[in-house]
Amino acid sequence: MLSIKQNLLETIQGGNPDRFVKQYEFLDIIMETPMELALCPGPGTEIVNSWGVTVRWPKGQIGSFPVHDAEHIVLKDITEWRKYVKAPSVDYPEERWTAAIEHVNSVDRNEKYVTTLVAPGVFELTHYLMSMEEGLMAFYEEPEAMHELIDYITDWEIRYAKQVIDHLHPDALFHHDDWGSQISSFISPATFEEFLLPAYKKIYGFYKANGVELIIHHSDSYAANLVPFMIEMGIDIWQGVMSTNNVPELIKKYGKQITFWGDIDSGKIDTPDWSQEVIAQNVEHACRECGKLYFIPGASQGLNISSFPGVYEAIDVEIDNMTKKMF
Repeated sequence: MLSIKQNLLETIQGGNPDRFVKQYEFLDIIMETPMELALCPGPGTEIVNSWGVTVRWPKGQIGSFPVHDAEHIVLKDITEWRKYVKAPSVDYPEERWTAAIEHVNSVDRNEKYVTTLVAPGVFELTHYLMSMEEGLMAFYEEPEAMHELIDYITDWEIRYAKQVIDHLHPDALFHHDDWGSQISSFISPATFEEFLLPAYKKIYGFYKANGVELIIHHSDSYAANLVPFMIEMGIDIWQGVMSTNNVPELIKKYGKQITFWGDIDSGKIDTPDWSQEVIAQNVEHACRECGKLYFIPGASQGLNISSFPGVYEAIDVEIDNMTKKMF
């Protein structure tokens, strides 16, 4: 029987895996790492992150999102972004790294990848700062300023990456940046190529040049039209790929260059009234349609959690069942 890590490599390299990769089993994400996560701790809470963005999790909702009313919006005018946007320092006190280093030292690297998490990503941070509507309009109305802002964010990400690499020496990067809705990318491929491809080539190139073996990018969305750019920027695994992307077709076309992780939409199975039967149906459909190579079955959710208790574990059970049926 292959180790967890060996089985992952056989899967993404087109070899001979002996079972399906089971969601996040190959990643040990070092959540103790100092980071600028814009996550509220639970429903009914609010935070202000180090970029100055107010993030709120309303009661009755399953997650948090930035607040963009006149009182809270950070970037009020893209043409004056330097006036409003101040990147947080990446020079954390050494004691901030202690817990992360202890976690890293406990990981069996023969079994799992020591993984650093970055969220939000470059695109997401632009609309965190100025709202989705203003952010999208800025690509077309103020391209010069948008280029400058993206360069500023990119430079910050690389400074942060250097600190993480120097302290933790991670094997993998799990990087969030949602690039689309369920049915379309937020910006055209041409706009993506102009603005975001250069940024990510720098960021992911820096990680790869400094010993990071795996680049996993989360975008639980439609982004099939951006896959050639994902390959060019160095992504090894696209996590969160929704069924609206026609994943089997993507595997046939690009499988030897990138692995697709998902095809089980969280919105269909991670619900208050979830059932093992519905999860089993969705997992079986994904596994049979997508096959054994260049594919990792899993919910589109962007961490090893679920919105409702028990769902994540139930998916693992069904992946094991499909291994018994197909291997």
